[in-house]
Amino acid sequence: MEGPEVTDGDNVLNLTHLGLENLNLELVSENKRKDVQQLLLPHNRLVVLPPHVNSFTHLHLLDISNNNMAYIGEEILGLTKLKTLLAKNNRLDEFSFPKELGGLRLEVLNLSGNRFEEIPDQFLQIQTLKSLSLGGNRLKSIPAEIENLISLEFLYLGGNFISSIPPELANLPYLSYLVLCDNRIQSVPPQLAQVHSLRSLSLHNLLTYLPREILSLVQLQELSLRGNPLVVRFVRDLTYTPPTLLELAGRTVKSRGIPYCPQELPENLLMYLDLASKCPNPKCGGVYFDCCVRQIKFVDFCGKYRLPLMHYLCSPECSSPCGSTSQSESDSEDEANAAARRMQKVLLG
Repeated sequence: MEGPEVTDGDNVLNLTHLGLENLNLELVSENKRKDVQQLLLPHNRLVVLPPHVNSFTHLHLLDISNNNMAYIGEEILGLTKLKTLLAKNNRLDEFSFPKELGGLRLEVLNLSGNRFEEIPDQFLQIQTLKSLSLGGNRLKSIPAEIENLISLEFLYLGGNFISSIPPELANLPYLSYLVLCDNRIQSVPPQLAQVHSLRSLSLHNLLTYLPREILSLVQLQELSLRGNPLVVRFVRDLTYTPPTLLELAGRTVKSRGIPYCPQELPENLLMYLDLASKCPNPKCGGVYFDCCVRQIKFVDFCGKYRLPLMHYLCSPECSSPCGSTSQSESDSEDEANAAARRMQKVLLG
């Protein structure tokens, strides 16, 4: 092969899509190797790192994605200035890296689309790491030692088999983006609310509730709960069955204060009337027995976002829990309802 140097810039060596299964980087002049800061080798059917890759001593970024690599040898340890390693869509697992990898000062590590069942210990030793992506692997858990990544800002673990969120995530002071969608998580630890730097949280899983403490995430700008039973159940329950004649009669007696005494009604009807529940909407003043409307009640989330809680009403018309009839509060009520509708779309979308 002649002239393998395809450049996109003075410091970039782009050897993408050349099908170089046996790429020999020795063909690149020694002087050129010292100048290269980005080496792009995706889509080349590579099985191992090419010989002499460690001679690129000033390399900041190495992209070996979309190859056929199952192992990365000690050659990578010579890249002491490497900050970004992209190795997506290979055949790598927790045994594919040298144990000394933790000594590198990596900032970005993207290994999505591989075969990891565990997060390797050496990854958890890279305290300079700011972004870790292990989506689309076979991870079953997040180790408590994740808290060692004290510089971590972005954590992507979507598309795995993770069943729980370790409380130790709360010890990551700079974590801003946490993506755990498409796993098997059923609950969120309240400690997660201590990650005050969190701006985006994606939780498309099996959640049935959120801890109240989540309201303290004042920096949170994106909350995605699509597909969780938490949301699906609310949507499913937005149906209303017309009340029975017995219910309508009982509502009339209770809401209008019609007097009655034990001598006038059978015992079963007396017991039924005692089961009346007051509608939570102060404007209504009505009651319900067996037939009620289950709706999403959205509680204010720092003035921007709203979190869903189950809300029971006596009829579909009782859509607002607010009791004031003043014009200003009525306007606020309309805004709240509009925000709730928007949030429903966010949760579903």
